[in-house]
Amino acid sequence: MILKKKSQPKPSVVFDTYWKFATERQNIFFNRIAKQEVLTDDPIFLRHKFTNVYRASDRVSQYLIKDIIYQKENYSRQDILFRIILFKIFNKISTWQLLEEEIGNICVETFNFNEYCTILSEARKAKEAIYSGAYIMTSGKSIFGYDFKHENHLKLIEQYILKPRFLESIQNCKTLESLYSLLRDLPTIGNFLAYQYAIDINYSELTNFSEMDFVMPGPGAKDGIKKCFTSYGDYSEADIIRWVTDNQEREFKRLDLDFKSLGLRPLQLIDCQNLFCETDKYARVAHPDIIGYSDRKRIKQVYKSSKNEIEYFYPPKWKLKLP
Repeated sequence: MILKKKSQPKPSVVFDTYWKFATERQNIFFNRIAKQEVLTDDPIFLRHKFTNVYRASDRVSQYLIKDIIYQKENYSRQDILFRIILFKIFNKISTWQLLEEEIGNICVETFNFNEYCTILSEARKAKEAIYSGAYIMTSGKSIFGYDFKHENHLKLIEQYILKPRFLESIQNCKTLESLYSLLRDLPTIGNFLAYQYAIDINYSELTNFSEMDFVMPGPGAKDGIKKCFTSYGDYSEADIIRWVTDNQEREFKRLDLDFKSLGLRPLQLIDCQNLFCETDKYARVAHPDIIGYSDRKRIKQVYKSSKNEIEYFYPPKWKLKLP
């Protein structure tokens, strides 16, 4: 039997921009570490905010890794899982810091549904944003019955995440995809969030899967893929992300780009997934005539220099060494 060869994706002009974007954004990352006065001369980067090339390098991920997971406190595995999910549901550093100020040590023992609800309800009344705008979170009212989103999400934590059997199920997962599937089955958690949470849990010592095991394209990545390819051939969007990740060295070489990796760690599936999302945004200005699924025309976030320096820290199991 002769197997038919898969039809390859056909790149558009934006595909080259994808690799150029990755190279320049990573240059900005290292220029900032080196405290260079000029980070870039790219006018789009100078005006607009884009996430880091490596997901783990972003400010929120860094806070999660350093301050939530690898804190010096002697937290149990159940505590670590609780802290990760609590932080990621809101995905906002100021919300976590508010809870810490009011409660003190955030762990399973100090969790009280009514107390947490009161703190966050008061913040809402004071017109404080308690959720990040990065993810769209469903309210969960139809499942848990509370009027406010944060109440339903705290009930999700109480009824599912805090149960020892859920931690046991996580530790019984054999692959990143099985962890994703377990999380996806939780109320209010869809495909995209389940994948993001799986990656976050995998930063910890609770699991130890390769980030090359599995990928789930999000809405932004799908927009970027549509802009980067005029035809997908016989490939799914997840296939394209893997194809791009597997061929990164060849593509950087083809375009004569000096991409500076994170230590010896090449781009992983999660990073290339995120890069499609960021390329979608960049292309709104660089290639305004090329349209994605959402047909968005402008980049909302404006770049503002932060005075808060980050001392970069990555999961010790990665054994990364930065220059």
